[in-house]
Amino acid sequence: MPRSVILEWEGKEYEHNPKSADWYWALGILATALVIALVLFGNYLLAFLVVAAAAALALHAAKHPPLHRFRLVEQGLLINDDLHPFERMISFTVLEDIEGDLPPLLSIKTASWLSPHLLIPLENVDADAVYAHFLRSVDEGEHSRTIVDLVAAWLGF
Repeated sequence: MPRSVILEWEGKEYEHNPKSADWYWALGILATALVIALVLFGNYLLAFLVVAAAAALALHAAKHPPLHRFRLVEQGLLINDDLHPFERMISFTVLEDIEGDLPPLLSIKTASWLSPHLLIPLENVDADAVYAHFLRSVDEGEHSRTIVDLVAAWLGF
């Protein structure tokens, strides 16, 4: 696996926002009310899915994001030991915070159905150098926030 590393940096997948006890209580009350209504209407499968979704949401809210190692190589982008080749990338862009409070993000749309959209934090690395290298290999495109991003932000993730 000899690959020449052009740039290397580390970053977390997302910024952890600790949730208060009130947040968990609100989630539990909302899920319980929804489950009771669904059971009264006889929709047991959806009630089970609501319980599973609420549990998954609570577990995700409690966990801290892992630290990933990003390496830009000639073939593509290595995230830990997983190679995302340039050939499978459809487009990219660098998203920057207007206020400058948050680090820039590298947004990549890929042809992979398992990870169709990658958001890579560009902390402790020259974002202009990453942009220039990607521009040589991948088309630049306009990326906007998805509905999933907006819901996650609304929920505090």
